[in-house]
Amino acid sequence: MSFEIEYFHERVLHDVESWPVDVLADYARLVELLIEHGPSLRLPHSRAFGDGLFELRPRGRSGIGRAFYCFLVGKRVVVLHAFIKKSQETPDRELKLARKRMKEVSNG
Repeated sequence: MSFEIEYFHERVLHDVESWPVDVLADYARLVELLIEHGPSLRLPHSRAFGDGLFELRPRGRSGIGRAFYCFLVGKRVVVLHAFIKKSQETPDRELKLARKRMKEVSNG
């Protein structure tokens, strides 16, 4: 059961690619797990935020990355937003942006 990864916008992929190399390597590993396991991927790799929004949780010595994603019909995963965490909690603006983008891909 293989899922297909898409990005909301080219900018999201660019943001991920600009991460420190160790965080990016962990992200690549987690994406492979996501492709293989889909919605069955759980903590510590992935966390549900409710209403169909999830976060991928890559980390490395140089920081912690977060990539919000959702599932669409046809085994499609859309990475909506990605950033490097600078604090313990996920900032509200990051979460709001991911939810807004999820509405866009779900409705249109």
